[in-house]
Amino acid sequence: MSKKLKRSKNQLVAGVCAGFAEYLGWDVTLVRILYVLISIFSAGFPGILIYLACWMIMPVED
Repeated sequence: MSKKLKRSKNQLVAGVCAGFAEYLGWDVTLVRILYVLISIFSAGFPGILIYLACWMIMPVED
């Protein structure tokens, strides 16, 4: 059975980071911290655009 990337219902904002964490089998806190660090060190703006795009594109978990 193949895994599907979906937004999680275990959400803080939109469930994007939690969805990535579940897909990768990582801790959701680690994914959120990595996202924030990458966003800060890439001037923040691209990270926000990527998050919003994922929020709109990724389907919600059943």
